[in-house]
Amino acid sequence: MNYFELYELPVSFHPDPALIKQKFYALSKKFHPDFYINESPEKQQEVLELSTLNNKAYQVFNDPHKLLYYILELKNVLKEGENYVLPQDFLMDMMDINEALMDLQFEPDPGKLMEIKAQVDEVEKKLFDELLDLTSSFDGLEVSDQDRTLVEVKDLYYRNKYVLRLRETLDK
Repeated sequence: MNYFELYELPVSFHPDPALIKQKFYALSKKFHPDFYINESPEKQQEVLELSTLNNKAYQVFNDPHKLLYYILELKNVLKEGENYVLPQDFLMDMMDINEALMDLQFEPDPGKLMEIKAQVDEVEKKLFDELLDLTSSFDGLEVSDQDRTLVEVKDLYYRNKYVLRLRETLDK
């Protein structure tokens, strides 16, 4: 059972937070282990697993990055161990930033560091905006259009992952 089925929701990158909270509390009450103390060990184990599933679902629904990853995985768009190839122009831009960061290791320059941070901020914002556009329109699309959108979302997911690694390097 996937998290959307558990919460009786359609697959969406932007589910209603109030509805998520409502479903979480209802399922938390329904699957609370204390209510099943007199049940068989098998039933207690089943309830414990459902309670755990509910908690994991709630964590995913409340973290946009986890939700994005979850949906891509749920829809079989992400494959474990996949060597996704980012577009050449994106890689060239990132290579320029990486080279500038390497130069800063040998010759620290606070002004240059601020420029690089601004550059990374700009790339992050652009990716965020593109992702928001795609995920916001996802719900209203036909299945075939959703599939195409998921491919675009996957590309942005991997680009964003790359930029997050850059951000970590910058923060060090």
